[in-house]
Order: sequence, then C-alpha cells, then structure tokens
Amino acid sequence: MVVRSWREDHCAVVEVLGDLDVAGAPRLRAEIEQTLTEPLNLVLDLSEVPFCDSVGLGVLVAVLNRIRQSRGRLILVVAPGMIPHLLTITNLDRHFETTGSLADARLALGAAA
Repeated sequence: MVVRSWREDHCAVVEVLGDLDVAGAPRLRAEIEQTLTEPLNLVLDLSEVPFCDSVGLGVLVAVLNRIRQSRGRLILVVAPGMIPHLLTITNLDRHFETTGSLADARLALGAAA
C-alpha cells in the first residue's frame, strides 16, 4: 500500500493506493495522525483501494469519530466497487460523506469554508 498526503488551503488530503487491510491499516493511521491539524477537514481518497477488510474499516470509523469530535469534516473519495458496497452493507454509508472525485471533494469543502 502507498499513502501520500499533503495540505491544501482548507483541508488535508490523504491518498491511498492499494489494499486497506490489516497490513496497511497502521500505515494509514500513522499518516493521518501526522497530517491532521486544527481545523480538522480531511479528504481521504480511496478511489484506488480495491480491497478493505474490517481493520481498515475500523481505521475509517476511528478517523470519522476523531474529526467529528473536533467539529471537522471528512469526505471519502470512492470509485464504484468494494468501498461503497462495504459502507452500504455495514450501514456506514449514512455516516460517511462520499464523492466520486477529488475535485468534487475540494469543491464541497471549499463551499463550506
């Protein structure tokens, strides 16, 4: 798994390439910890993640809870496939804000900033 991150004017962006599983989840968690500052607005680009297990899903939920406690906003960028399906079957689609592209996520956060 490859994880890249950078700051933009109104948010932090973390891009994940590869499987979000028990092996990669600690790396993503560490990258997010280093990237997040106040205010906590995060775009998590999962559009290149073909697989996510329960450990990876746990990281996503933990990040969402942390950002909500700090009154920030989390947007997941997802492509059709496993991630949206996983969110739907676990009923987490009601809790996560998703978009289909990084550009749409930037626009959404820019409009709210």
